[in-house]
Amino acid sequence: MQSTHTPTPVAADAPFPAAPRSRTLPGVLAALAGLVAVLFLAAGGAALYADGQKDDGWFTTSDARFSTDTRALATESLDMDLESFDAGLAGQARLQVTSAAGGPVFVGIAPTEDVERYLAGTEHATLTDLDTSPFRATTETVPGDRTPADPAAQDIWSASTSGTGTQSLEWDIEDGDWSALVMNADGSPGVDVQASAGADASFLKPLGLGLLGGALVLSLLAAVLVARVVRTDH
Repeated sequence: MQSTHTPTPVAADAPFPAAPRSRTLPGVLAALAGLVAVLFLAAGGAALYADGQKDDGWFTTSDARFSTDTRALATESLDMDLESFDAGLAGQARLQVTSAAGGPVFVGIAPTEDVERYLAGTEHATLTDLDTSPFRATTETVPGDRTPADPAAQDIWSASTSGTGTQSLEWDIEDGDWSALVMNADGSPGVDVQASAGADASFLKPLGLGLLGGALVLSLLAAVLVARVVRTDH
């Protein structure tokens, strides 16, 4: 007599065998953390290297000669947009100016609208373009016949200096529209100077250190994730 075997029914709510624990996600995260750590390390090292290339704390252009037959030389508006930048990290800018004739010069920086108001009616030159290789300064002459007031006596300047020899103006970079002005200290026509510009780029060192710190944190995270994958394998 042939026996029959009736399969045992499985309850609908019976649990299925547990799936193997996935190791894919921790491995992918570890790889991504390691990759970003390498990028942070490279960028941080580059920032610190650049900071080390400063000359006595400054990145400085070479001296260039600027001359005009007018009473003043001003720059066009320099738009400093620092709304999304920590003003404390913007650093300083520097202008170093020496009269070619050896006389006293005045150097100042102020809001553009104040400089324009001070020079209103005075013949002056505005620096509109500057090429460095080869060096060429393009200026636009603004006519006028008024003798300007003593520049050093004005209260519009955010930073200024005057005197004989090389005059060094250091300015804490601020948000807004600014113009630099160079004149003979007595306001006489015929401005002829050697000048250079520089910046301390003070953000480079904290940026580099911050990126290196981020690289360290990401490296530790990658190591933790790798250790988790290894434990799961065993």
